[in-house]
Amino acid sequence: MLALLGRRVVALAAVLLGLTVIVFLLQVVIPSDPARAMVGASASPEAVAAKAAQLGYDKPLPERFANFLGRAATGDLQDSLRTRNPVADDLRTFAPATLELALAASVLAALLGVGLALALAAGGRLARVLRLMLVAGASVPGFLVALVAILVFYSGLHLLPASGRVTDTLVLPDGPTQLLLVDSLLAGDPGVFFSALGHLVLPAFTLALVPALAIARTLATSLERVMREDYVRTARSKGLRERAILVRHGLRNAAGPALTMGGLQFGLLLAGIVVVEQIFSWPGLGLYLNQSIAFSDFPAITGTTLLLGTAYVVVNFCVDVAQAAADPRIRTV
Repeated sequence: MLALLGRRVVALAAVLLGLTVIVFLLQVVIPSDPARAMVGASASPEAVAAKAAQLGYDKPLPERFANFLGRAATGDLQDSLRTRNPVADDLRTFAPATLELALAASVLAALLGVGLALALAAGGRLARVLRLMLVAGASVPGFLVALVAILVFYSGLHLLPASGRVTDTLVLPDGPTQLLLVDSLLAGDPGVFFSALGHLVLPAFTLALVPALAIARTLATSLERVMREDYVRTARSKGLRERAILVRHGLRNAAGPALTMGGLQFGLLLAGIVVVEQIFSWPGLGLYLNQSIAFSDFPAITGTTLLLGTAYVVVNFCVDVAQAAADPRIRTV
């Protein structure tokens, strides 16, 4: 297991380095002048040149990359051209909202995926109906799910809010995590908790739906294969109930492909956050990134891309470790 962790850590570092190289090259090849953007369109060429020298843009490319890598390693992502704040400070401001949304969507996707997979593996008429729903649901784009959810639950039934993270009139707790659900519980504030939960439902469900369907299909297929194995037939011959066999013996042995799919779907979930946060006016990294793109704020774009890319790589590393824990055979690969 330690050897596997060592190999995965080396691969993790290599992927993060590759991500940094790609982001740096994008900054180089995109036809924009950060120095001009910082000093203003009416600034003199001398002022632009002085700012470029201050930022290090007049240095050779290898030296610029070394400086960029060193700053990124220490968390110095320069200043945002739009907010004029350090990008690292902006990320600390907007990241908790995205983290809370991503965690809620991931948990919801896992619960829905496992539940649907168990229902499919159980067979019967319900399973046939669910298969049709999975095929149809996987082809629905996320923005359409968001718009339908807003029309039904906000405009039609008036059950859930359609924008924001919490009701504006509430006083937010100053908690240690900046996750409203957690901090409101720590502060004993049910008003903020239920308001944050209500605002979280629609965007989290929109993000979770497609990953949940993909996980369900993968896990159901793996469960069907596992349930034909000899050890399952042995468990049946001992008189164990089918549900107990499915949960105790089937899930762990069928979890590998589903975990892999879950890691891949997390990347799609991060990509969908940009669209979903825009639709629901969710004050997170997706909204921050969208506003930065409109302003050609490349330091902010770079910082957000690095943060989201790092999150995706780290999650897939955790998935590899979870797969090894679930299936000892992977530890020798």
